[in-house]
Amino acid sequence: MILLAEMTSSYSSQAELILRRLFEHAIVTADPMETIAEYLPEKPSNRVVIIGAGKASARMAEAVERVWGKCDGIVITRYGYGRPCKGIEIIEAGHPVPDETGVKATRKIVELMHGLGEDDFVLCLISGGASALLCAPSGTLTLAEKQHINQSLLASGAPIDQINIVRKHLSAIKGGQLAAAAYPAKMLSLILSDVPGDDIQFIGSGPTIGDTSTGQQALQIINDYTISVPATVIKQLNTQSGVLAPQDIQLSKTQNVIFAAPSQSLEAAAKMATSDYGFDVINLGDALQGEARDVAHHHAEQAIHIQKQLSDTDNPVLLLSGGELTVTKNGNGVGGPNAEFCLALAISLNKQAGIFGLAGDTDGVDGAAEIAGAFVTPNTLDDAEKAGLSPQESLTQNDAHSFFEIIANQIITGPTLTNVNDFRAILIYPS
Repeated sequence: MILLAEMTSSYSSQAELILRRLFEHAIVTADPMETIAEYLPEKPSNRVVIIGAGKASARMAEAVERVWGKCDGIVITRYGYGRPCKGIEIIEAGHPVPDETGVKATRKIVELMHGLGEDDFVLCLISGGASALLCAPSGTLTLAEKQHINQSLLASGAPIDQINIVRKHLSAIKGGQLAAAAYPAKMLSLILSDVPGDDIQFIGSGPTIGDTSTGQQALQIINDYTISVPATVIKQLNTQSGVLAPQDIQLSKTQNVIFAAPSQSLEAAAKMATSDYGFDVINLGDALQGEARDVAHHHAEQAIHIQKQLSDTDNPVLLLSGGELTVTKNGNGVGGPNAEFCLALAISLNKQAGIFGLAGDTDGVDGAAEIAGAFVTPNTLDDAEKAGLSPQESLTQNDAHSFFEIIANQIITGPTLTNVNDFRAILIYPS
């Protein structure tokens, strides 16, 4: 156990090290190589096809082949997230904005399932990121139009469940349509959750589960968030989409199972914080949503309040949370919800001594940047001033990644090969 009295000149560096270790532990806990095996049945004797998509899907495929041996199939993952597989073809494609490679790969998956019978078995591997990677524009929509709507959705500040409703009704593969393509074969969909509340219909836009939403609801979301879309999108949403109702017979042979979730990673980090460092832990849960800067402000207030209640002899307190925050993009900067959370947190804490924070995306990519997140100390604002930065201006411009790059407080992991959404930790020492 690390005692506060032991935190001398290396106080800040030790706090950073501890928070980084907790973040890494949360990531490792969700590694498909360590978790997926217990959810695999015995490999069926008839034809088996492996399909999937997401930032963790290649790692999932690798884990499956470690248990089942060489398999036939196709899995789509993000550029740079591929893994060596014995038989499963790994295709890297565009994310968070889909590209032509993703469209062609999705088409190959559908073709692979043509002609499957009742005795055949499909193992589907889904993780966050599948919404962009499984790209099959519905109706007359073009890829360019899908790219435009996707960028507009991501910049709108809309929560992920709302974004995915729109995506479903503009797709020929989401909202249960992937499972329908495999029918009448049996399908087991193993899912690594990255959405608040672990609602399967919103993970990867639910390619293997039905949905009760409508095109009119999607139109309302577009209006509510003032999302710019071409006329073809409006036309498409006013027609009948291919999204399946939950009770559709084409979904009757599909079983959906979540094998790893954000709550498990938060719980693992909490246990480590208690057992290894002697911290008291307040876990706010894995379902937090909202504007990143607003949530940061509330967390700063909470952290300061907690610190005021601590005596010199009390254990430090770790404030944990997960979920998926959003950013309404108004500026021209480079940022993501985790970095923006950290920047707003630093501003709201206003150099408060003894409080440190970290926020990072467990997939290693915060927004569209190859950066997981950032780290905040009581010196963050002073470091910014020395570097000639205005924290408030950086926040206004949604330029948090540039801000933390200049003061050298970025969290960079590279591809983590998993994805259980955001991880936030605020470490509070007695004042």
